[in-house]
Amino acid sequence: MKRILLLVSAVFLLTSLLGGCGGGEKKAEKTDVKLAKQTEIVTKKVEAAPVPSAGGKKILVAYFSRTGEEYGVGVITKGNTAVVADAIAEITGADKFEIKTVKAYPQAYRETTEIAKKEKESNARPEVAGKPTNLKDYDTVFLGYPIWWSDLPMVVYTFLENNDFNGKTIIPFCTSAGSYMTGKESRIADHANGAKVLDKGLGLPGRMSQDDPKAVKSEVEKWLKEIGYAK
Repeated sequence: MKRILLLVSAVFLLTSLLGGCGGGEKKAEKTDVKLAKQTEIVTKKVEAAPVPSAGGKKILVAYFSRTGEEYGVGVITKGNTAVVADAIAEITGADKFEIKTVKAYPQAYRETTEIAKKEKESNARPEVAGKPTNLKDYDTVFLGYPIWWSDLPMVVYTFLENNDFNGKTIIPFCTSAGSYMTGKESRIADHANGAKVLDKGLGLPGRMSQDDPKAVKSEVEKWLKEIGYAK
């Protein structure tokens, strides 16, 4: 009889313990799900708005850059202007937006120059693929491009005319095979309604991006300190 009572007691105790563990696991699962949902909500909120960069400003680096065959360099997989844009973003902590055409330019250098010349002569506006997210929330936009036929590529004008830059400061930078800044950057304000354009832009030789990216970063950092945008 005692053995039966002891056996029953042991079974009851084991059942209670197992039941307690099961309840704990369910509570833990519910807690984990709740925490996961809270984390997801917080993450979405953080990603929704630009993070303050240098000097507390919210900065965007918007740039157009071409890959493919490059004169005097060969085939490149990262555009010259893109290298400069990366350096600016890294030093200032800015976000980036790459300006891309819906119809890509040819890989061949000579063919691209011929298309670019025709676009300039006809004052074309190549279609841009996409728009920056939350552009209205940025204070400053660094605008980068290669010099094509002594001017901005026509797609950059498309970008400027199809976005609202009211109250923003635009800071131009470019890469070139020759004259660097050409003076055409003064026309940016005519195409970016309501924007203020900083007259101290940066022009670098395109080959530097491929031959010596460290020198590019050094030049960018020096320039950013001069205009008060180094983080």
